[in-house]
Amino acid sequence: MTSHTIPHAENFRAGHELSLDHRKLGMWLFLASEVLFFGGLIGTLLHDKATLPTPEAALLDTVLVGLNTFVLITSSLMVVLGLDAIQRGRRRGLITFLGLTALLGAIFLGGQVFEFISLAGHGVTLQSSVFGSSFYTLTGFHGLHVLIGVIGALVTLMKAARGTYTAQEHAGVEAFGLYWHFVDVVWIVLFTIIYLI
Repeated sequence: MTSHTIPHAENFRAGHELSLDHRKLGMWLFLASEVLFFGGLIGTLLHDKATLPTPEAALLDTVLVGLNTFVLITSSLMVVLGLDAIQRGRRRGLITFLGLTALLGAIFLGGQVFEFISLAGHGVTLQSSVFGSSFYTLTGFHGLHVLIGVIGALVTLMKAARGTYTAQEHAGVEAFGLYWHFVDVVWIVLFTIIYLI
């Protein structure tokens, strides 16, 4: 019985000819699963908001979190500028913008920790109510994703410093950018649902 298998090298070449990069494809598949994860949590929050009283929501500091949201959105701009820099062959630009991305991500996390401490001081905890449980679960998981993104930015930065990325080869930067932009979009949705609606 003859096996009609295509050698791995042929598969790899065919993928490149179709402009498919395994890193970006893998990231898209991962993000699809994350959409389902966050979608379930957001659906639960919306149900709770529609059916249960949430007086604790009055304690949320929309101005502070609005500023924190601006910081996170600005970090996405840094990723865009970093990718543009390496596409033009400017490695130092990529390193600079990745550093700023990590810094802004860390500032966002600091603002989130400050908010958590402030709310806990008012008695809003994970166990205090359905609102507290939903709020800390959603924002906490998002914060974890931001932390992972900050680490990813630093790892990508170190690779850039070693010369891994060039104007011709920067798919790793693009894959990181997909993750970071996803985290930002999720936060915009969360900010709208939790703080503005």
